[in-house]
Amino acid sequence: MRRGVNVAVGGATGAVGTEMLRVLEERRFPVKGLRVLASSRSAGRRLAYNGSAHKVEELHGRAFDGIDIALFSAGAGRSQAFAPEAVKRGAIVVDNSSAFRMSAGVPLIIPEVNPGALSRHQGLIANPNCSTIVMLVALAPLHREARLRRIIVSTYQSVSGAGAKAMYQLYDETRRALRQFQVSRLKFLVNPKLETRNPKLETVLPKQIAFNVIPQVDVFLENRFTKEEMKMVNETRKILEAPRLPVSATCVRVPVFLAHSEAVWIETERPLSVERARMLLQRAPGVRLVDDPSGGAYPMPLDAGGRDEVLVGRVRRDDSVPHGLALWVSGDNLRKGAATNAIQIAELLIK
Repeated sequence: MRRGVNVAVGGATGAVGTEMLRVLEERRFPVKGLRVLASSRSAGRRLAYNGSAHKVEELHGRAFDGIDIALFSAGAGRSQAFAPEAVKRGAIVVDNSSAFRMSAGVPLIIPEVNPGALSRHQGLIANPNCSTIVMLVALAPLHREARLRRIIVSTYQSVSGAGAKAMYQLYDETRRALRQFQVSRLKFLVNPKLETRNPKLETVLPKQIAFNVIPQVDVFLENRFTKEEMKMVNETRKILEAPRLPVSATCVRVPVFLAHSEAVWIETERPLSVERARMLLQRAPGVRLVDDPSGGAYPMPLDAGGRDEVLVGRVRRDDSVPHGLALWVSGDNLRKGAATNAIQIAELLIK
């Protein structure tokens, strides 16, 4: 592909779309021309990029004429409607939604994990789920060394993964709780006089998130797992090309604004010592080892936010299984979990 690249960003006004613009600029991606696209409600707005204001255009098929790479983050429905049309008009699409992740013939790419699969694309490439990306960047070097036999993961996912409205919900609920509740015998008691002064909250999460954790991310399926949990299972198997790999996930929403964390337990086919695992992680691309528990150094979402590396620590032996290890990871779900991963894919394309 030529040095100057015409880029379109679909869903440019959303949380991931605006992060894509920021990452394109930070990484000095060779943008020749930029088209920012969104719904009709956002058309006419102006978004800053590289010192210039770009007018938002309505997302439609003709908007991809002359585009080389289209970065989509407009939701699965819009991706299904417009991504194939963009490919027909000559663009290579990197889609951040769930629309095509499990489609045969569509590579699901994490550049640090399976860049070779990119060569099989037919104009459409899928970006994995943010939780899957954070986990597999950490596990890939261990898998290459000792081959994963089983994965168990529990996630601690920030509200930004559910969008801007969920972030406002956390802020509003927290603000109201601190103002309206009194602590008595370690219980929160509503002050009804203060409660009646405030309008009803607009909530997008299934339960209160302030001072709470919600063991539900996305909808429940017939097998009693959530859709998010099964995304982690199925995407992991596809990316690692291990269709029978046992994976079990429990996904939990926590009152954190940005960055997901995960507790991960693995069993490997071959022995892998803690020391060797730490050395592999220290050298792995996209990983930053933060693993000095006695010195108070371990991954936290506050430290992971705004970074492109996945932070990995608490690496230790799991003696409950043969060849078992446990670790703790944190990663920015809007950057490496979405925007940065998509742009890294685009960087591979122009190489």
